[in-house]
Amino acid sequence: MKYISAIIFSIAIVVAAVFLGNSYVSRANPDGTISVTGSGSENFTSDLIVWEGQFSRMSPNLEQAYKELNNDKETVRQYLINKGIKPENIVFNSVQTNEQRENQYQNGNYVGSIFKGYELIQTVKIESTDVELIENVSREITELLNKGVQFNSTPPRYYYTKIADLKIEMISKATEDARLRAEKIAENSGGNLGELKRADMGVFQITGQNSGEDYSWSGAYNTADKRKTASITMRLEYEID
Repeated sequence: MKYISAIIFSIAIVVAAVFLGNSYVSRANPDGTISVTGSGSENFTSDLIVWEGQFSRMSPNLEQAYKELNNDKETVRQYLINKGIKPENIVFNSVQTNEQRENQYQNGNYVGSIFKGYELIQTVKIESTDVELIENVSREITELLNKGVQFNSTPPRYYYTKIADLKIEMISKATEDARLRAEKIAENSGGNLGELKRADMGVFQITGQNSGEDYSWSGAYNTADKRKTASITMRLEYEID
């Protein structure tokens, strides 16, 4: 019995030694990491503008409506060219045809509708890198009213053709910002910054300068302002030595 007790005691000592040894190794080689988020931003001015508008004609006779609309189309084309817009930048879309009817009522009850005519609508799209020129034309387009054309336009949309290069630059800035933050934290904690273990890019945002525009989890992409601000975040995870 004494021998059995001695054996059990010996085994217990060995098991305890194993656990203590493993604990020592774990403490001696800690898996220390640090995660930081850096950001980068850049102001830029759009170099591409897209502007659209539409004009329409209505007549009981479809052929007459189309003839009048086609005359308006040539008036609009010539007006834009005279303003300095290149013909290749002017694109007319296909004509939309809508049959217009007027509802009829008797004693407050609907009794049917009568045909009023055909409404033909055509849109025109101008895309150009001459941003200032298109801006000026979009402000003066009401001059077409003096030529008998009822032209309605939408606000211009602004884009940047070098967005891919800008995004790479933003990633570089955000990564450098995160690295500097990590080095400072490691220094303050008495350690040294080790190898980079992981890098994750956050949402790329484009907002209008001084617009007070809110950021979005899905990424804001402003097209209303000519002057914009691009921003991005990078999350880095480093080892700590």
